[in-house]
Amino acid sequence: MEDNILKIKQIIEEQLARVERMKANNTPTDFAALDKIIIGAAAGDGIGPVIMKSARAVLEKLLADEIASGKIEIRDIEGLTIENRVEKMQAVPDDVLEQIKQCHVLLKGPTTTPGKGDGLPNIESANVTLRRELDLFANVRPVTVPEKNIDWIFYRENTEGEYALGSRGIDISDEISMDFKVTTDAGTKRLARAAFEYAKNNGNLNVSIITKANIMKKTDGKFLSLCYEMAKEYPEIKTDDWYVDICAANLINDQINSNFNVFILPNLYGDIITDEAAQIQGGVGTAGSANIGNRYAMFEAIHGSAPRMVKDGIAEYANPASLLKACEMMLRHIGYTNKAEKLCALVDEASAALDMPGDGTGNTAAEFTDFILQKL
Repeated sequence: MEDNILKIKQIIEEQLARVERMKANNTPTDFAALDKIIIGAAAGDGIGPVIMKSARAVLEKLLADEIASGKIEIRDIEGLTIENRVEKMQAVPDDVLEQIKQCHVLLKGPTTTPGKGDGLPNIESANVTLRRELDLFANVRPVTVPEKNIDWIFYRENTEGEYALGSRGIDISDEISMDFKVTTDAGTKRLARAAFEYAKNNGNLNVSIITKANIMKKTDGKFLSLCYEMAKEYPEIKTDDWYVDICAANLINDQINSNFNVFILPNLYGDIITDEAAQIQGGVGTAGSANIGNRYAMFEAIHGSAPRMVKDGIAEYANPASLLKACEMMLRHIGYTNKAEKLCALVDEASAALDMPGDGTGNTAAEFTDFILQKL
């Protein structure tokens, strides 16, 4: 029992220190002022190398002039594989993290997270670690379904909630275990401001706050209150709130789902709801995501590493659309909007023209890539 009390005390002290760091780190990178923008490319594992090969090929052609002039560098980041992470017993090995911190943005392939029963040691998710170490507080995921008039964008809190301390739970006894959830003023306010700024800059879109504040009264209750407090600074924006279970149901309710625009969600609910939304769009293989901080940003597919595809020998059939969508978001973030628009249109065209079921039939990632390269 005494050991558990010490662990809880350490967690509290660490979170208090994190709050102070958040307050000090509030100056965003001005990409227009940089002589060179360094894009790190970490393939990850599973199907990661397959879809990263596609993304690299497309980016290198799309940014050929900028690369040739030295304005942009695409730098390979080695070592973010499950094998290396297990060998080092670190979610993100120190030398890999140092490579990443030398870049301005990171394009990341999927990485395997050890789970209970898979025989791997209990190391934290690489994504959770990177979001924390790089202070990537906003996970931004757009979903569009034009034929249903759906145009959603999700602002998921990225560094708190259940995931921040997901590997730090304790066994009280053989019969009782506890995990932890954390919500802070600083963490919630910066996410809410980012979402409301997006809503304002894109025509005063509706903002919906998603919680389970009727049950999680302290953490979700704080999250909801702080988001409404932020809403007072944007009186022109319609703001409402929904419990996460009702939100999940309403996303598939065609009578009202087109009324939603911008969502603000805590970490766990954001993970679940955005996967549901991606499925409505056409599957998690069709969606990319941005992880935004002030100093760094990371862009990735929202799906996992699909080890089963590798095991079955069909990794070459992985759909690269998700990582290419992440490339589109990355290009917008660093100021190359026109190139992002071009890539968006070509990915949509390729998705409509090719068959990518991901089951070893249809078209391959290489064929998807070639389709886009020929159009470029």
